[in-house]
Amino acid sequence: MLIGLVTFLVDAVAYLCAAILVAIGLGYLVVIGRFLYDWLRGARDPEAPATPDADLPHVLLQIPVFNEPLVTEQSLRCVAQLDWPKDKLRIQLLDDSTDETTARAERVAQELRAQGAIIDHVRRTDRSGFKAGACAHGLTLTNEPFIAMLDADFRPPANWLKRTVPLFLTDDRAGFVQSRCEFQNFETNWLTRAQGLVQDGHYMVEQRSRALAGWLFQFNGTGGIWRRATVEDAGGWSDYSLCEDLDLTVRAELRGWHGLFVSEPPIPGQVPDGIRDFRRQQRRWSNGFVQVAQKTIVPIWEAPWPLVKRVMAISLIAHQVFFPAAAIGVISFVFGALLHGSLAPYSGLLELILVMTAMVALGITMPPYLALKRGTVVDFAKTVGSLPPLFIYLAFANGAKILQTLRGRKSTFKRTPKQETAAVETAPAEAEAE
Repeated sequence: MLIGLVTFLVDAVAYLCAAILVAIGLGYLVVIGRFLYDWLRGARDPEAPATPDADLPHVLLQIPVFNEPLVTEQSLRCVAQLDWPKDKLRIQLLDDSTDETTARAERVAQELRAQGAIIDHVRRTDRSGFKAGACAHGLTLTNEPFIAMLDADFRPPANWLKRTVPLFLTDDRAGFVQSRCEFQNFETNWLTRAQGLVQDGHYMVEQRSRALAGWLFQFNGTGGIWRRATVEDAGGWSDYSLCEDLDLTVRAELRGWHGLFVSEPPIPGQVPDGIRDFRRQQRRWSNGFVQVAQKTIVPIWEAPWPLVKRVMAISLIAHQVFFPAAAIGVISFVFGALLHGSLAPYSGLLELILVMTAMVALGITMPPYLALKRGTVVDFAKTVGSLPPLFIYLAFANGAKILQTLRGRKSTFKRTPKQETAAVETAPAEAEAE
């Protein structure tokens, strides 16, 4: 009788985890379906109107940094080349560093100021709130109506602001504009190739499709511009979550604002090239999403939005539950197979999960891989084949931490190290969609 009870409990857990995985998969399949619909109807990104320099608004560009000296120097030199009237662009280096970064950055800032750039080197006495705290503090020092944001490793092309900021002038309820990000080091090894594949799908399929459908999609924390009025109306930056960008996105949407997404020009950055840093970054994102989900799922469900928009918003902020569900599900299936003597009782369910996994993996990654001409079909097959084991690894590496976050455990912000190079790398000024 005890064996029967244990078997029943193990089966219940296995089926519950499988139901969660299927629900997450269905959310992605809806996004893929929307992508195919937009492709068939020839949907295009919003086009920024040509605007004379005299009519361009003032822009604040925030760059939060912490102990990354060479990357910070390169970032300053790159953004100083942006095609925007120098008297209308204020560069704000939000420097919480405790090493040589501060002195080296100030030398470069002085050099660029001599060439006409407006650069504020902002220092705080402590790192309270981390990135969110630094951005919030920076906003109290200026009054520009639009705030562009870049992490220190991102290198925007010269025409970035002119292809994005004028969009605000055509849509009074556009709270932010998110540009597509790509990653200049994605060919370094198998791990960076896997991340590049996933991130291309995230931007080209998920972000773009959600934006065109009018569903909630997230500001990614870099490569985007906020309307100051939106930030203020939503309550400003908050540091309760490790994903302060998602938190602000949700609060702004609940206040009636929406985001715009543009695929071109892309903003090149970096992905972690080592498994330890990758795991740490993913853990920070997963925990941050969970923190936001705990606080915003109820307000989203109660929002006066169409049912589809509410469901798709919840699918976005809650999808990180995949990791603990996958880890617990694998363990349950193994124990269940031992108790039953085989996997036969789960065969239909496992087949469904495998089919959905293949559909989601191919639907999210193949279209951008082909459109952006990332490589051969053989290379694609090798890379996409590495995704399931990589995600199972993350499920076991991060699943327990996510459950702890669900129980109220607080996490500290751990910066992802940036690869420092000797030369400034910038994207070309013009980038045309394939």
